Amino acid sequence: MHGLDSVAALAELIPVAHGVDERIDWAEVEAAWGTRFPSDYVRFMEVYGSGVISDGISVLLPALRAEGWPYRDGPGLRDETECARETWEMCRDDADFDVDPESIVAWAVTSGADIYCWVTTDADPDRWPVLVCGRHTNPEMQLHPLGMAAFLKGLVSDATFRQDKISILLTGEATFVNWRNR
Repeated sequence: MHGLDSVAALAELIPVAHGVDERIDWAEVEAAWGTRFPSDYVRFMEVYGSGVISDGISVLLPALRAEGWPYRDGPGLRDETECARETWEMCRDDADFDVDPESIVAWAVTSGADIYCWVTTDADPDRWPVLVCGRHTNPEMQLHPLGMAAFLKGLVSDATFRQDKISILLTGEATFVNWRNR
């Protein structure tokens, strides 16, 4: 379940009231990255935009620049991708799977220093699995055959799913605040 369906399912759990359509130039972003992005991520950016879920999970902005973005170094997608690739290189020996570090693209970080990524080896972005580069997760490196929105839905709605996939405690009702409203 990707795109409209998976983000609609996520919207049943996380109110969209503080979401902002980022109005991303996907042609520019995809040219810069050399790939399309998953439809659930594209839809998430249209419905919610970049921001923070439950004061702990920051979904990164894919744009190369954003008017009003408060940080000099840009939205962080590239920086967090580099961090994730470096983390993979340091921790890969403990993983029970292997990926090419160049196929790792970050899409979110947590306040507990976890990095959520895609492994972009499939030609169809809607089939990219989620890679967890965890700070205090067990194991530190995890591969999940889910899309971004389904993974987020599991984190905010299922305590059993959440276990060992995030280094912070998510409590109470799930919330979202776009970076423009912070």
